Amino acid sequence: MSSETVRGREWEERLRLLAAMEEDQSDTNLLTAALQQATAGLGALGGMAHLRAAGALRLVGLMASSGLPPALLRLWEAVAMDGTSAPSRAIREGATVWLPSVESPEQALDRPWRKGETRLPPSGTGILSVPLLRPDDGGLPGSLSVFTVPGHEPRADEREFFEEIARLTGGRLRLTSPTPENLPPDLLNDLRDDPQLRNRLPGVAGDTFEWNLLTGAIRVTEALREAFPGIDPAAFNGRIEDWVSVIHPGDLPWVLTEVERGIRGAGAYEVEHRVRQADGSYGWVRLRGRVVEHGDKGPARVVGTLSNTTETHAALESVGRALRHMTDGFLAVDGEWRISFVNAAAEALLGSAREVMGRRLWDLPVMGRVAHLRERCEQAARDRAPADFDVPWPEGDRWYHLRLVPVPDGLTLYISDITRERRDEAEREAARRAAAERAGLVAAITRALAEAVTARDVVAAMADSLLPPFGAEGLVVLALRDGQLSLVGARGYPEGFREHLDAVMAASDGESPPGRALRVKEPLFIESAEEHAEDYPVVAALAELSAKRAWAFLPLAVTGRQIGVVVLSFDRPHRFTEDERTLLTVISGLIAQALERASLFDRAVTRARELQRALLPQVLPSLPAVEASARYFPAGEGTEVGGDWYDVIPLSSDRVGLVMGDVMGHGMAQAAIMGRLRTAARTLSELELDPEDILGHLDDIVGDLGEDCYATCLYGVYDPVTGDFDYGSAGHLPPVVARPDGGTALPTEAPNPPLGIAAPPFDTVKLRLPPGSLLAFCTDGLVEAPGRDIGQGLARLAALLGEAVRSGRAGDLEALCDGLTADLMPERGGSGSDDAALLVARTRQYDEADVATWRLPEEPVAAGEARDHVRAQLAAWGLGGDLEMTTELIVSELVGNVVRHAKGPVHLRLLRSRSLIVEVSDGSLTTPHIRRTSAADEGGRGLQLVAAMAQRWGARYTPVGKCIWTEQPIP
Repeated sequence: MSSETVRGREWEERLRLLAAMEEDQSDTNLLTAALQQATAGLGALGGMAHLRAAGALRLVGLMASSGLPPALLRLWEAVAMDGTSAPSRAIREGATVWLPSVESPEQALDRPWRKGETRLPPSGTGILSVPLLRPDDGGLPGSLSVFTVPGHEPRADEREFFEEIARLTGGRLRLTSPTPENLPPDLLNDLRDDPQLRNRLPGVAGDTFEWNLLTGAIRVTEALREAFPGIDPAAFNGRIEDWVSVIHPGDLPWVLTEVERGIRGAGAYEVEHRVRQADGSYGWVRLRGRVVEHGDKGPARVVGTLSNTTETHAALESVGRALRHMTDGFLAVDGEWRISFVNAAAEALLGSAREVMGRRLWDLPVMGRVAHLRERCEQAARDRAPADFDVPWPEGDRWYHLRLVPVPDGLTLYISDITRERRDEAEREAARRAAAERAGLVAAITRALAEAVTARDVVAAMADSLLPPFGAEGLVVLALRDGQLSLVGARGYPEGFREHLDAVMAASDGESPPGRALRVKEPLFIESAEEHAEDYPVVAALAELSAKRAWAFLPLAVTGRQIGVVVLSFDRPHRFTEDERTLLTVISGLIAQALERASLFDRAVTRARELQRALLPQVLPSLPAVEASARYFPAGEGTEVGGDWYDVIPLSSDRVGLVMGDVMGHGMAQAAIMGRLRTAARTLSELELDPEDILGHLDDIVGDLGEDCYATCLYGVYDPVTGDFDYGSAGHLPPVVARPDGGTALPTEAPNPPLGIAAPPFDTVKLRLPPGSLLAFCTDGLVEAPGRDIGQGLARLAALLGEAVRSGRAGDLEALCDGLTADLMPERGGSGSDDAALLVARTRQYDEADVATWRLPEEPVAAGEARDHVRAQLAAWGLGGDLEMTTELIVSELVGNVVRHAKGPVHLRLLRSRSLIVEVSDGSLTTPHIRRTSAADEGGRGLQLVAAMAQRWGARYTPVGKCIWTEQPIP
């Protein structure tokens, strides 16, 4: 199979997963899921979603992201609608936009840079943006963007895949306002006149607010005002619009969505977002609100608290300061070659920012003396391609490497000191090789994680691609479930360690290294066992049991939500270099995304498999005519459930219905169709219909499900009196027959087409089976395998059955089923790309002494003769007493009804089995029914009497008429 075909199927599955998201998902969750699928499907570095911010028609606010660090996200928090960035152009033009470089978006160039900041993403990274389209009104609410690896331009099929993701996502965005409308006027008046509501806030302690949903008024306590001395005073002017006006445009859409959900559900909600302060900067607040209803008239007001969390987020500013003070010089120029930004390192070379900002690059004395700088800058701008070269610095004896990167509105210039590299070429080459190895490692891990489907796959991919490059010997993956860290998978640890891990983690109450890393949201590195024992004595015994001596604890987060911890461990003390710490931190983001995707898939597959198993027979019935055993194997890891099914159905007169079917395709829908077909087959069997009639009804059911739905089915009826097995097949594999002498047979009649595309009537095949024969039914997943077609698989199954009979190993059907599946599916241990089902049945036939048949005259004397026959036969069988009396009465009523209301020929048959079975057959097709009689009716009570005395009774059609049967327990 070609790589294009594999990628096409992968994209189809990703689109299906995205389309299957629940309808009540918030806009943020929906956009995040879309970005995760797009980033993984395209092999991109990360992605982001922008939406038009409410009240700001010229701005696009950042809504969600996937796989991107905070330092990069701050550059894209808001972009101008009339700018040249890919997201804004995609919305304005309503079309896909591709830019080969994103190193200086206009919003980054227009703002002041903090000391130590650096440019992200890496040089040469491209950006692909597609518009989000609402099909109902044709609106363009925003765009999705992904950062592509340097030097890769998206192909046409990749763009089409990304555009389909945007189409699915845009059609499900809500972006609705949370303000309640159309409330009854009397409720409005009641609230306005309510003194308790009007005087509630004065004197209340704490940072409390109250929002009247009807009037839009907001009241706050003095304590709340004092808690926010720096916030924009307009926020507390008393109107909800005033508060909304100070919310950061990038936060406004999802804040409104969360508030609306709380109001609509009449419950509590919590949001944390940015607000404008009096000096023009932004701080952080956490809002907890509770919706209060007014009687039965719906939400009336919101009461809650507001907390200042600006200091909590101050730590994020350290990243910006680090970029500002990066060791390499960085500057940006606009389209007129005027300097628009310099960092601290560049200031040391060119002069202070106050002196150089706004001046043309060539006008600076030092830059004017750099050989061929102007020509190379103009050439890079014309070619729209990065350029690199080394130059001796005009001042001093140092060498610098200059990298020119064109951006939509100018050029960026990186200045790196390479003096040492020039003096020591070997060290420089080693550094380049190390960088290439890191990039290759990240790419290899990205590929491995992108191919992982289940959580087990993620653990295996990490163990294979992450441990060797770092020289690590152990790996533990912990997932956060119900507030506790639990084991997902591990490599390189003794079995006893795994058994104690969950218990120790629960008892540590978060005072373990994984718990601390998760709590502080930062990687934790422990370089020796002594350091571990000193800092974490609570779990010292567990560390000793693991036999490890150094650890890296990496917290996993997806869009700000903590989902688990990955632990990398070493058998010897290990000193983590700065490069290793940075690289592991970056890789943890890739692991988090892969683990989140795998967890979603695992949960969906688990639910589908539970449904599949619940719809199959839990226990096969124990019947006089047939002994049966069955096996069902779901598809392997990473594959959805299928529609294989089977059933054993008891019929009248100890006859047995045997069914095997397969719904084509995989997924929840196929499992549900399988359940419908099994229920329908059992219900139709109780009507005593022939196989061809049952298949005809099942074909109608499948046909109503659509043209793309079809299934195969084999339905047969075994009669223990005659030993006949009559069956019909709709595209299904034939049964394999093994006789008691070890000979085998495989019916060769051509089956009818599958259900859903067949054209009734269905052909019926009759097999005469010796007593003790074996019947084996299966689906193609059992007999088909790589290098073995279905015909070869059926022949192998027949050979195995015959060998088991001849060797005497067929007595235990449970062991026989285990042996058959072990031989036919050894390479997958009962689990592969398709599910498989096997049903084996051993037939039993009545002894001639247990069957008695008589033909009766078509005259009133027939009832008396029938009683005489019954009396004599029961005496011969040693069944007298009450059973004789009730049987005579039942036979007398049934034969009398036939003589009065039906036509001949009339036959009476008695069967001795686990119960006594009475059959009266005639040549009429009229089916008897019990009717309600009045006190004046002279007749009509015969069937009521029969139903009262028999354990079961019923009627079925025969080739020449009908048969009425009853069953009575034998004492």
